[in-house]
Amino acid sequence: MAKAFSLTPAASLAGAAAATTRRLPSARGAGFNLSPPPPPPPPLSLKCLRSSLPLSHLLLRQRRSAVRATAGDFTTVASPKSFASDPDQLKRAREDVKELLKTTFSHPILVRLGWHDAGTYNKNIEEWPQRGGANGSLRFEVELKHGANAGLVNALKLLQPIKDKYPGVTYADLFQLASATAIEEAGGPKIPMKYGRVDVSSPAECPEEGRLPDAGPPTPAGHLRDVFYRMGMDDKEIVALSGAHTLGRSRPERSGWGKPETKYTKDGPGAPGGHSWTVQWLKFDNSYFKDIKERKDEDLLVLPTDAVIFEDPSFKVYAEKYAEDQDAFFKDYAEAHAKLSNLGAKFEPPEGFSLEDVPATPVPEKFSAAKYSSGKD
Repeated sequence: MAKAFSLTPAASLAGAAAATTRRLPSARGAGFNLSPPPPPPPPLSLKCLRSSLPLSHLLLRQRRSAVRATAGDFTTVASPKSFASDPDQLKRAREDVKELLKTTFSHPILVRLGWHDAGTYNKNIEEWPQRGGANGSLRFEVELKHGANAGLVNALKLLQPIKDKYPGVTYADLFQLASATAIEEAGGPKIPMKYGRVDVSSPAECPEEGRLPDAGPPTPAGHLRDVFYRMGMDDKEIVALSGAHTLGRSRPERSGWGKPETKYTKDGPGAPGGHSWTVQWLKFDNSYFKDIKERKDEDLLVLPTDAVIFEDPSFKVYAEKYAEDQDAFFKDYAEAHAKLSNLGAKFEPPEGFSLEDVPATPVPEKFSAAKYSSGKD
């Protein structure tokens, strides 16, 4: 029986991950534990006590003035808006992810991490976190051991130093930030992301195994629809998201699929080996669709769930379009990726926030004696 597969199998990053292993908390028991920050002093609301946002940031969010409302003889002070992640820290974390990508070539595995945290969502379950989705549960060992998540501990090891550096960022936001940033840094489209996802707090809140796709089901089209329709996705989004296979390699020791190495992967970059879908497997473009359509190169991987996008009549409409029109693919992919990254998430604030709305942190002006001198004794 085939093992569960990742929609974006990634290069093995054992070497790069090993360098950060000593900084990573144990994945056993309660998972990747992060000591909670000390509780902020009153008068913050109980809702804000769950947030890791620094007090100074919350006070700034009040615009330096308390909003008062009088009801009878009582005067109340409006509570500050609560943030699951500190926007300033999250913005700086994005720059650190970009630097990480330059040295580790970890684009595929970071995409896969974000997808697999979000892809457990079940639209038929209303309660959070039982519904699954982008909630940071993938940091716990019980979920890491799911067959579809083989090797993702390496992605966690890469990101843990960034999480340690920015404790005001949730795992749920960091996973999705890294995934979207990896797409963009590989030459893909800008993903319209929002942030503010709340983390689950224990392994007991992880979803059951079996919510992610399999590489070789008996009926590939039906299987893809079963999995993605459960998430609320349609046929266009299924095909667009499949296009992320333009990045990365399948490793038979993890997924049970592909060759140990090919002429395109034997020399890396990153750890050598694996079987890629495309020749330039660290470049995000529409070559996946072109290569699957032609199927002329035995050193390029085609899974049953890849082949079906040109066999199923409904899927084929979009696959043909994307093979011809990269701009159309980029547009639809960006929308589908953003939708996937929000699935099942609980946001604080409820509407989330965009990093594009976060002003850059001002840099203190360097002191110059000449500037402040009158020129007189």
